[in-house]
Amino acid sequence: MIVDVKNLVKTFEQRGIFPWSPIRQVKAVQGVDVQVAPGEIVALVGQSGSGKTTVSRMILGLEEPTSGEIWLNGQRWDGLSEAQRRPLRSKFQYVPQDSMSALNPQQTALEHITETYKVLGEQSASEAKQSAKNLLVSLGLSERLHALPREMSGGEQRRVTLARVLALNPKLIVADEPTSGLDPERRDSVLEALFGNLPKGAGCILVTHDMAEAKQWCNRIYVMLAGRAIEILDLEKDVPQHPYAKLLFDPWGAPLPEKELSKVGCPFHSNCPIVLHSKCAQTLPTLQSLSDSHSISCHALYTTSNNTEPESVSPHAGETP
Repeated sequence: MIVDVKNLVKTFEQRGIFPWSPIRQVKAVQGVDVQVAPGEIVALVGQSGSGKTTVSRMILGLEEPTSGEIWLNGQRWDGLSEAQRRPLRSKFQYVPQDSMSALNPQQTALEHITETYKVLGEQSASEAKQSAKNLLVSLGLSERLHALPREMSGGEQRRVTLARVLALNPKLIVADEPTSGLDPERRDSVLEALFGNLPKGAGCILVTHDMAEAKQWCNRIYVMLAGRAIEILDLEKDVPQHPYAKLLFDPWGAPLPEKELSKVGCPFHSNCPIVLHSKCAQTLPTLQSLSDSHSISCHALYTTSNNTEPESVSPHAGETP
């Protein structure tokens, strides 16, 4: 496995505006496991605040976990000092949401990639410049080699940041909302540039709230809700079963519910159309395997899969009289 994450937990401390305000513990990630095999593209999907970006940043060591284990390419990653990680970082790369902030405003596209090849690729100046030119041309930037970031469109800026990552021939790429803020045509060009140029055997984690992107490009999907993975499925074999996942994947269905997630029991139970009141409101469901490729966290679906009738089904879950 390129990535093997076990029981990952992240808790933040939130302080009030006054020195005497109590400190509140915010559980951003709660017991998440993630695996990425060589050549596999995995998506972390969910609404804002679901924990998907925090998980992706912890995998690369950009955030430190509260507990759990992170293994990258067979080596324990969490707990290493930055000095120990630095020689390995070139093989585990991050594509940020805001490409403009990741680029030097005084460097052209060609200068950005040439520097990457020289400093981290250990090429001579002439070799680095030619390699950079070839890569940028392959990404459709042949006319923008000498453009500064402010002279580029959003899609062109994203492709330059992708070129910096691809130049290092990484084993893992974590792309955090790489098409955020782009129109549909530019989104497609950015994703084609990323997935069409992945190094052979490299793994990729795509963080997105766009289900169409996940379905088109990814092999497996982790559906995140309230800091937990509530469904894991292989898109070639499985279809979403969890009520929340069904809403995410159905662009023509009902809008995502706006009721606050529950802090006790299943976080989705106050919005769920198939809630089992005595279980869902009191007991947090755990991930259970429906098949070798499909796991789900839902009391009602455990019951259904065991061929027994749900004890209570209500389309108005969580409403008070």
